[in-house]
Amino acid sequence: MMWCILLLSGLFFSALCAQPAPTPSTPATTQDDVEFVCPMDKDVRSKTPGKCPRCGMTLVANLPDPREFPVHITTTPRVLEANQDIELEFRIEDPQTNRSVREFVIMHEKLFHLFLVSQDMQFFRHVHPQIQPDGSFKLKVNFPHAGEYRVLSDFYPQGATPQLISNTLFVRGDGFKLEPAKLTADLAPKKTENLDIELVTDPPQPLAGFKTLLFFKLKPNDGIEPYIGAWGHMLAASSDLIDLIHTHPFLVTDPENGAYKQIQFNLIFPRAGVYRVWTQFQRKGVVNTVVFNIPVKDLD
Repeated sequence: MMWCILLLSGLFFSALCAQPAPTPSTPATTQDDVEFVCPMDKDVRSKTPGKCPRCGMTLVANLPDPREFPVHITTTPRVLEANQDIELEFRIEDPQTNRSVREFVIMHEKLFHLFLVSQDMQFFRHVHPQIQPDGSFKLKVNFPHAGEYRVLSDFYPQGATPQLISNTLFVRGDGFKLEPAKLTADLAPKKTENLDIELVTDPPQPLAGFKTLLFFKLKPNDGIEPYIGAWGHMLAASSDLIDLIHTHPFLVTDPENGAYKQIQFNLIFPRAGVYRVWTQFQRKGVVNTVVFNIPVKDLD
């Protein structure tokens, strides 16, 4: 709820001199009052316009207060079955007007980033629904097995702030059940399509509620390039799919020997548990998706 306080100044006349009391003046806005903020990385701030050095987004003057834009999903067919071709339609609603949003800001080369994750965490997709003339978005998908699927919508309505909105879909079929994935820690180096990837965390034992630095070492170093406007894309999810975090690299470095490229992400895991982290890097036009299970503990 927004509260507005109006200060009304009247004219007070003196019986002796009949002169109005002075009306307080409103200070003029100066350049010093303007702050340019990255809509995605809000800790990046500047007194001058420009681009965010971390994610590349345009800095916005006096970014508005955040408000949540609901996402309404319509499916065709209405009842979802496993191994069935399905069309998803997304309509984004302005919480102030209750009308459909029609204008969006491009983030990392796309208007809409969508993450789909199955309850057992075996199915993961990072895809991009296509905008329609009426401002809705559509995507065709096939869910491989029955169960619960989390749908994470990442978009930026014009004149607002970037949104990260989650929905849930249920897919019928044999073996349908509702229970969290059982994850065990897995930080072993991985080999993907054309990369060898090692993960090191600082601290070695991540703690809930505290910043964790994640250092990805990518080998070989040649041909590594931005993917959809960033050096990497990450989705971290708790085993019950309640906590979903989409983020991008904080820092990219090349060690002196040049044997690998190091890409750093910063995360704050909200709760204790094992988190599955999907991270995507591109090398020579090939998108590599690497998966690690990171155990997180409470502070003793």
